[in-house]
Amino acid sequence: MAAVLEFSDVTVRRGDAVLLDRITWVVRDGERWVVLGPNGAGKTTLLQVAAAQMHPSSGAAGVLGELIGAVDVFELRPRIGLTSAALAERLPRHEIVRDVVISAAYGVLGRWREEYDHLDHRRADDLLIEVGVQHLADRTFGTLSEGERKRVQVARALMTDPELLLLDEPAAGLDLGGREDLVSTLSTLAYDPDSPATVLVSHHVEEIPPGFTHALLLRQGRVVAEGPVEDVLTERTLSAAFGMPLVLSQAEDGRYAARRHVRHR
Repeated sequence: MAAVLEFSDVTVRRGDAVLLDRITWVVRDGERWVVLGPNGAGKTTLLQVAAAQMHPSSGAAGVLGELIGAVDVFELRPRIGLTSAALAERLPRHEIVRDVVISAAYGVLGRWREEYDHLDHRRADDLLIEVGVQHLADRTFGTLSEGERKRVQVARALMTDPELLLLDEPAAGLDLGGREDLVSTLSTLAYDPDSPATVLVSHHVEEIPPGFTHALLLRQGRVVAEGPVEDVLTERTLSAAFGMPLVLSQAEDGRYAARRHVRHR
């Protein structure tokens, strides 16, 4: 399988702070990765490099066969589907849901004077069906619940048929029901062989959708472990990443749960 992301000794510095420290990592077509770690581990920075939103300070970052720093990122970014809190804040609250999705075809936030053909409208509607919010197509984005907005953002990220899908903490701020709805949606996408290679950033193993194939654990900008999810997600590696003793369990449906290990006297 072809490499979708190929990082070699990627380091990102801001002043005296090292946000990423010599990250070497490969994501191949068809893989679904979860990136886990505590606050300050470098997860969002990693995703910004992968999204061609940030250049590494040193090392080489290959994205979709192009080298960051040697390619026009404005031509590269339309090939990448991205959801993030920062992007969500920029989506017009008065826009109807269908237009929030379809406007991604032109890479704009909010419809203006651009024209969309029948195929664009059909794809937007199909994506809203795929993420389970087709009944909200004519509602304004600002009237949706947080969970509904998250699923609309996933549909928008898929509008251009991207080669890479990046999800930055998509379940952040959701209640239990909203989280479970979103995890179910992402699991359906993960099992779809036509879905693009996917990287999901999270703090919580409970948010890993069934169907995700690989995991990358970060701590203080460094790799703790990476590889197939069943090899990487262990009590030892998870405890090392989060800096505390953790007990890890896995349900029959593949979902994970973690809690702090407490010794009783």
